[in-house]
Amino acid sequence: MNKSRSLMVFLWLLLAVLLLWVAQPVWIPWLQEPSGVVPRPVMARGDLAENEQATIEIFERNSPSVVYITTVERVLNVWSRNVREIPQGTGTGFVWDNTGHIVTNYHVVEGHDSAKIRFADQRVFEAAVVGVSPEHDLAVLRLQDMADAPPPVQIGSSSDLRVGQHVLAIGNPFGLDHTLTAGIISALRRSIDGEEGGSMDGLIQTDAAINPGNSGGPLLDSAGRLIGVNVAIYSPSGASAGIGFAIPVDVVNRVVPRLVKEGRYTRPVLGVALDDSISERINAKLNTTGVLVLQVQPNTPAAQAGIRGTQLTVQDELILGDIIQAIDGKAIGNINELNSLLDNYSHNSKVRISLLRQGQQLEVDVVLSLFR
Repeated sequence: MNKSRSLMVFLWLLLAVLLLWVAQPVWIPWLQEPSGVVPRPVMARGDLAENEQATIEIFERNSPSVVYITTVERVLNVWSRNVREIPQGTGTGFVWDNTGHIVTNYHVVEGHDSAKIRFADQRVFEAAVVGVSPEHDLAVLRLQDMADAPPPVQIGSSSDLRVGQHVLAIGNPFGLDHTLTAGIISALRRSIDGEEGGSMDGLIQTDAAINPGNSGGPLLDSAGRLIGVNVAIYSPSGASAGIGFAIPVDVVNRVVPRLVKEGRYTRPVLGVALDDSISERINAKLNTTGVLVLQVQPNTPAAQAGIRGTQLTVQDELILGDIIQAIDGKAIGNINELNSLLDNYSHNSKVRISLLRQGQQLEVDVVLSLFR
């Protein structure tokens, strides 16, 4: 009986404590928060600034068309005979057209014939590499499934860019997909070492933060148009140091259609053999500029135009060949500058070449070809 009564008393006490706890804001005011400790009122934000609204609109319009690219290596387990995919590299790309083509950097997909493409809505598709240009560090992939693909990025122009213009970069730095950074054009016509040796010329320099993983992503102007493809950063640490580079869209718009059609970009050629070191010595001796033609290959545009190479007579007399000084009025100082200018032309383009021949200035018309 005493045990039963004790249990009842305990239960009643427990119930009283619970009721007291529930009612404590009313019955135990000293347990309440001190007066005045309340969240501060929220100040109305008001309308976004015009430049903020423009940036948000550009990002929301273009980010669905920017993709995350992953290359994989298939590895065979010798015991189970199962094949598994191991991620190899990552980068960024963007939708080029309405037929499923994706543009990125060559070094993002180098050594692979396929990649995985992930869109902003997290859908993942397989894509095949259909064309590459290591010289321009550009590659084109094609989606194997075109279901509900986002629209292509709008194309702008890079020939009329000016230092100080505002730019936006969308990419996947360090795997953080669809990151937006902003900055300005810091310089134009920059040159850096290319992936395949030689140099990449005419690049856009920007201070918009570009980090590993941004490669292949779009550089946009303040109208949201593509003006370049992000390609590299200059940084001892490997992270953004405020110096990034992008391939001008005029180059991209010339190279990519050829990659789609032919799988490879071949620069129009003159058909001449050149050497920068020899040209430098000759220029210093003659107090002139340009590149000396050492040899003219037969049946090439240069041969058909009558351009002359350097000759050694039977009396061991050296007769200097033509010195190419300009193409369509644009001065040439070395082989890279010559190739960069030729990059602006296509098959059957007619150009006027300024030459120095035995101390005489002359001009010849040359019809370029894709002679291989």
